Amino acid sequence: MTESVNAVETAAGEKTAEKLRHFLDIPVKVSIHLGTRTMKVRDILQLQSSSIIELPKSAGENVDILMNDHLIAFGEVMELEGCTGIRLTNFNSLV
Repeated sequence: MTESVNAVETAAGEKTAEKLRHFLDIPVKVSIHLGTRTMKVRDILQLQSSSIIELPKSAGENVDILMNDHLIAFGEVMELEGCTGIRLTNFNSLV
């Protein structure tokens, strides 16, 4: 019985993938939102290249991952071979 259920689920997944194949190469904007801060113009004018803007999130907290300005996941900032990356920690399925 389980094998027939798996076969039906696999067939349904293949049908969904076939329906979506036309959309697979469409570029979408993915943004990582670290935080928002309200600042006075006076403080903004004093910013220099070495200035630090404090954000409400602490190091190690999840960041928001947005696709076309819609929240799709949360992630954790990571250092990876000299580059900065995001590890997905909670992902909302789109399909």
